[in-house]
Amino acid sequence: MFCDYHVHSRYSDDSCYPMEDCVKDAIDMGMDEICFCDHVDYGVKLDPMDLEEEMRANTVLNVDYPRYFAQLSALQEAYRGQITIRKGLEFGMQTHTIAAFERLQKQWPLDFVILSIHQVNDQQFHLREFQKGKSEEQYYKAYYEELLAVIQQYKGYSVLGHLDLMKRYDDKDGYDGFVHHQDLITEILRQVIADGKGIELNTSSVRYGLDSLLPDERILRLYRELGGTILTIGSDSHAPAHLGTGIEEQKKMLKTIGFTHFCTFERMRPIFQPL
Repeated sequence: MFCDYHVHSRYSDDSCYPMEDCVKDAIDMGMDEICFCDHVDYGVKLDPMDLEEEMRANTVLNVDYPRYFAQLSALQEAYRGQITIRKGLEFGMQTHTIAAFERLQKQWPLDFVILSIHQVNDQQFHLREFQKGKSEEQYYKAYYEELLAVIQQYKGYSVLGHLDLMKRYDDKDGYDGFVHHQDLITEILRQVIADGKGIELNTSSVRYGLDSLLPDERILRLYRELGGTILTIGSDSHAPAHLGTGIEEQKKMLKTIGFTHFCTFERMRPIFQPL
């Protein structure tokens, strides 16, 4: 079964990929299932419906939920029998924004939620705001501590996205986040497993030029050793060239670690598929 469970469309602020084009491309690639997970980042972005039309063009926005879910429903009907389309979102969560996400989740029907930490204290990693003035030890530790604090309070997600994301925005060389923070990572994984949640294998590590998987293969092995079984695979695509990349290749790697299944989701429930 060929699926991509981390796909962004133009409803994300950082993508211009039309949703229907993405569906057509996935069908052409022979995909069986696709899940859209466009970005929501309360604390650093605003909802379109909270702004006047003329103010939206110059503001970094979350998903336009009415249009997003309406188009997803329309595409599900239009391409029924050709591909399964799931309704997801990627929640860029912080401890102080949990309540906003809980309110959002009550309003819209979701099959799948990726929980990611993209910023702490409303300081964004990709802009290097959070890392400024901190050592690698400090900002890696703070990232993992925020992630742990979030999942200790919030249980509405499906999987953790790109678990060791900080290495994508690490400008220094030679720092091994797994070695230095293995205790925190282990605590996070134990919490994930205890809550019946999962993690994702994000295949974007190749296009970002990282020297390890996302998350690191050692994290994947530790997750399995601790008893973790819920695992999704996604390209984190934002453009046609990204869609589906690396997914089939990484399935082979997962088998070498000892995984036998990956997951798709429907109405927030995992469905185990053989690798």
